[in-house]
Amino acid sequence: MPDIDVVREADLRPGDPTPGIVRSKAFEATGVLFGRTRVAKGVVSGWHHHGSRTLFGFLVTGRLRFDYGRGGKDSIEVRPGEHFRIQPWVIHRDVNPSQTEDLVVVNILVGEGPALVNVVGPAR
Repeated sequence: MPDIDVVREADLRPGDPTPGIVRSKAFEATGVLFGRTRVAKGVVSGWHHHGSRTLFGFLVTGRLRFDYGRGGKDSIEVRPGEHFRIQPWVIHRDVNPSQTEDLVVVNILVGEGPALVNVVGPAR
C-alpha cells in the first residue's frame, strides 16, 4: 500500500443517488466518506438528509443554495471558495440557481449510519 493514495477522475465511484445530484466517492473509511457532488445548471434536487452524519463541504465552482427548515422556507446561499456544514438530520435540497454553470462541491461526511436518506420533503 502506498504512503499517498490518489484517486483519479476515472476511478471515482458512484455515490448514493438523489434526483438532481450526481455524487462520487473518492475515499471511504469507518465513519468518513470523502467525495464530490455535482448539480447541473438550473437544477433543484430532491429533498434528503444525511442521517446521523455531519456533512462538511467546500464549493469549488458555481452557486449553491440550500433550502431547508420548516416547510423548506429557509434558504442560504454558498459562493465559490466558501465552506459549509450541514448538521445531522437536517432535511434540505440543493439548488443551482445559475442557468449557465454547473456547481461542484467537495465534501466529507463524518459519522455512522446511512450517508443519505431521500425524503418527500421537510415538515410543515
